[in-house]
Amino acid sequence: MDALTLARLQFAATTVYHFFFVPLTLGLVWVVVLFHSLWFLTGRRMYEKLTRFWGKLFLINFAMGVVTGIVQEFQFGMNWSEYSRFVGDVFGAPLAIEALLAFFLESTFLGVWIFGWGKLPKKVHLAAIWLVAIGSNVSALWILIANSFMHQPVGYVLRNGRAEMADFWALITNPHVFVQFPHVITSAMATGAFFVLGISAWHLRRGAADPDREAFLFSFKVGAVYALVATVAVSVVGHNQAQYMIKIQPMKMAAAEALWESEDPAPMSLFTWGNEPQQRDVFAVKVPGLLSFLAYNRFSGRVEGIKDLQAQMQAKYGPGDYVPPVMWTYWLFRVMVGAGLLMLALSALAVLQVLRERIEGTKLLLGVLVPAITLPHVANAAGWMFTEMGRQPWIVYGLQKTADGVSPNVSTGEVALSLVVFTLLYGVLMAADFYLLAKYAKQGVEAVALHAEEEPAALQPAQA
Repeated sequence: MDALTLARLQFAATTVYHFFFVPLTLGLVWVVVLFHSLWFLTGRRMYEKLTRFWGKLFLINFAMGVVTGIVQEFQFGMNWSEYSRFVGDVFGAPLAIEALLAFFLESTFLGVWIFGWGKLPKKVHLAAIWLVAIGSNVSALWILIANSFMHQPVGYVLRNGRAEMADFWALITNPHVFVQFPHVITSAMATGAFFVLGISAWHLRRGAADPDREAFLFSFKVGAVYALVATVAVSVVGHNQAQYMIKIQPMKMAAAEALWESEDPAPMSLFTWGNEPQQRDVFAVKVPGLLSFLAYNRFSGRVEGIKDLQAQMQAKYGPGDYVPPVMWTYWLFRVMVGAGLLMLALSALAVLQVLRERIEGTKLLLGVLVPAITLPHVANAAGWMFTEMGRQPWIVYGLQKTADGVSPNVSTGEVALSLVVFTLLYGVLMAADFYLLAKYAKQGVEAVALHAEEEPAALQPAQA
């Protein structure tokens, strides 16, 4: 493999590792905020225990996310120097704001929250975790503003072979942000919800005794409602994002459906086995008109196929292959959607059992919800790979091809070595995260509370 392929593999590997932690941080923090707020409003000991329990798991995941995220930005200089040279004036601004404003906000107030137990007034302590939650999501917004520029470049001028910022307001109001950010945030909420749901289900299935039983019954109810709302929301905003992609990146959506020929009405593929080199289907199961409905909310309407789009892009950008890897794009899209549908079904069943007050009577559902913790992570990883691979051959859509963004002076051996090192290092960190999360998740809320009582008096929660 050449340096370009290895650089792409390295960025993909580190991004997938990093994005294991990020959605859980973004989604779980709101659970901590909820329980801390309930504790503040009611003074109930159970809510304090739940705040400490889920807060500890949140902190473990947050720390791992910070560690794995540091390498991400370094790669722009190491492996993608030509990309950084070309768009650094534009791309660097939102990343700098994210680091200097949003990340400092969340990390500073996270420290205040951690060390403020028993030292701060209750209102100030509660405000700290709210600011952590807000800062985390604002941090994600600035990163997605930068990423959205890669999908839909706006607010720039080309000068001396570089893209320079011409309109900062256009950059931060990029229409792409308004479909991507809600999708990422609702996906993160689903990730946090299934994490809460799965751990609560594990304790309830084991027959946890009071007071753990009461606490996990409550967190199960919260997780079930949170999961259902989040999965419905991610489906709605995902549909909106797909319709927007058909407008600005029609090739990506054509590849996601392996739609070789333009059709009106366009069918949606349930299963397609195709011959990619010959650009044809070998075997396909399709629903007539469904793709047109997804694109235009009606069962008619022309959806451009890969062959026509390739011809259009050659006429606009010159000779070249503008078709992304269809097989990968097609199946990654279905993995993402399939995991989402499973999450929707499981969360609906969980809410149904909550309404029937039969949570502990459904051992099968409780057992399934434990491994279902992985479903949002599968959907998130597949979704990001689909998004980035479906944009190929562009690193900045319509402006710079991926092959032109790689560092020219980095050898294949150097990239290969760093790929191996980073993959192994991230693998160790992932294993450590799994171990720590499992260790403290198994302890239960009462064990966390007892451990807190053994801490020095200065770290005890303030009295009302």
